Amino acid sequence: MGVPIAGGYGKEWGNGDPRNERYRCSVWIETEKTSVIIDTGPEFRLQTIRSGIEKVDLVLITHEHMDHVAGLDDLRAYNYVQKSSIPLYTSKKVSEEIKNRFRYMFGPNKYPGSTSVDIKVIDSAVEFRDLTITPLHYNHGSIDVQGYRVNDFSYMTDVKSIPEETKDLVRDSKVLVLSGLRWNPPHPTHLTIPEAVEIANELKIPKTYLIHMNAYVEHASTNEKLPPHVQLAYDMQEIFIGENIN
Repeated sequence: MGVPIAGGYGKEWGNGDPRNERYRCSVWIETEKTSVIIDTGPEFRLQTIRSGIEKVDLVLITHEHMDHVAGLDDLRAYNYVQKSSIPLYTSKKVSEEIKNRFRYMFGPNKYPGSTSVDIKVIDSAVEFRDLTITPLHYNHGSIDVQGYRVNDFSYMTDVKSIPEETKDLVRDSKVLVLSGLRWNPPHPTHLTIPEAVEIANELKIPKTYLIHMNAYVEHASTNEKLPPHVQLAYDMQEIFIGENIN
């Protein structure tokens, strides 16, 4: 729901640290040749403005929940500037959900000026310019989610359980981004922070960043409790993946 939640709920736990104010989860991956977005949540427009994103070459969508797709409409500004449709990769189920919820963007009755995306269903690794994109399948309670490995970066949000075949696809990543909702109690559809740390330790990734924390998770005090190779992410954080990981 973002932090603080609508109505200000959870603001009392912020302690003035800006890292405790969290928009809905989205990632911008930029290389010399490519600009990729993973998920377009409700604050997508604001995220693009404060991050200075001037071009979007590809969008990856993990699942159909509105905190991950509600900002699709704001891609239209990029259509106007780039004068082209934008490729969007996702699963078959999510493709159908997007076309159903955003009917005005598709088909013969497409509304003039609305967002233009070319949806492609992927369920195995594909090449896009200088990127190898591998879907990562896992469980989020009653639904399946498709995270992504992009070169040496693996991204899995809204995780409850991960099959062994997906773990094998993640293992030699340099950076893993993994959801961890809260310390306790266990949640029916999300990993707790201790459960996420356990997975990070099992996979032996050099650096894991936790996302999708609720309002009860305070940034600084939580990081003090976590091992050095697992830390909370924060909005506008930049990670450089190469010989050195920051």
